Amino acid sequence: MTAKPRLVIGAGAVFLLWLLSTTLYTVSEVQEALIVRLGAPIGVVNEPGLKFKVPLVDSVIYYDRRLLTLEPSVEQVILGDQKRIEVQTYTRFRIADPLRFYNAVRTVELAQPQLAQLVSSSLRRELGQVMLPSLLSENRSHIVELIQKEVADKAKDVGIEVVEVRFHRADLPLETSQAIYDRMTSERQREAKELRAQGFEWAQLIQAKADRERTVILSEAQRQAKITRGTADAEANQILSSAFGKDPQFYKLYRSLQTYRQALANAGPTIVLSPDTEFLRYFKTGPGTLSQH
Repeated sequence: MTAKPRLVIGAGAVFLLWLLSTTLYTVSEVQEALIVRLGAPIGVVNEPGLKFKVPLVDSVIYYDRRLLTLEPSVEQVILGDQKRIEVQTYTRFRIADPLRFYNAVRTVELAQPQLAQLVSSSLRRELGQVMLPSLLSENRSHIVELIQKEVADKAKDVGIEVVEVRFHRADLPLETSQAIYDRMTSERQREAKELRAQGFEWAQLIQAKADRERTVILSEAQRQAKITRGTADAEANQILSSAFGKDPQFYKLYRSLQTYRQALANAGPTIVLSPDTEFLRYFKTGPGTLSQH
C-alpha cells in the first residue's frame, strides 16, 4: 500500500474519531445535562450514562445536581430600632430547573451575585422591621424562616431551589459594642451605688432598732434588779429584826463586827485610835460584855 492511501485512511480514522467524540457525551450521577441546539435549549438529560447528540449542531452544558453554598460578604443592616448590626449569611441551594436557569442566568457564576442580592434585599426588609432584643430572643428562628421563604419564592423564577438560609454571624459593630458595653458598665455601677446606699440605710435602721431594744431590755433588767434587790433587802431587814428581837445583845455584837470589817478592810497596816473610844469596846472586853448591856 502506497503512502497516499495510508494517509487517506489515517485522515478518515481521525475524522471518525472526531465525529464520534462530538456525537457521544457522558452524564455523571451528580450532573444534569442541558442540550442546546444552535443556541436554543431543547431538553434536559437527568439519567447518568453515555448519551448521543447531533454533532456540530448540539452542545452540552453541565449543571451540578448537588447542593451549592453561597456565602456573601459581611454587610451592615439597620434594625427597626435604628441599631446597626453586621450580618453574614450562608445560603444552600440547587439548580432545580436547568432549562429555566439557563434562560435566566446561564451559569452558576452569574447566578450567585443575583441570589446574593435577593438574600440581601430580603434580609434588609425583614430585619428593618424588628428590634435588637427580638433578634436575640427565640423569635430569631421565625425571622430567619421569613427571610428564607421570601428568597425561595423569588429564586424559583430563575430555576433555583433555596433549601436553607441561615445567619453565619450577626454581631454589633465594634464601636456600637463598645458604646453598649460602656452604657452597661455605667448602669451596673449606678445600680451598685443604689444597692450600697440602700444597704447602708438598712444597716442604720437595724442598728437603731437594736440599740432601742437594748435600751429597753437594760431598763427592764435594771428595774427588775431594783425590785429584786428591794425585796431582798426587805426580807433581810425582816430577818435581822426578827433576830434582834430574839437576842439583842448578839445582834449588837454582829453589827459591831460588820462595822469593824467595813472600817478596817481598806485601812493601812497601822491605824491610830484613842484607847477609850467606844469603837474599840469589844476589842477590850470581848463578847463577855454582852451580859452587861
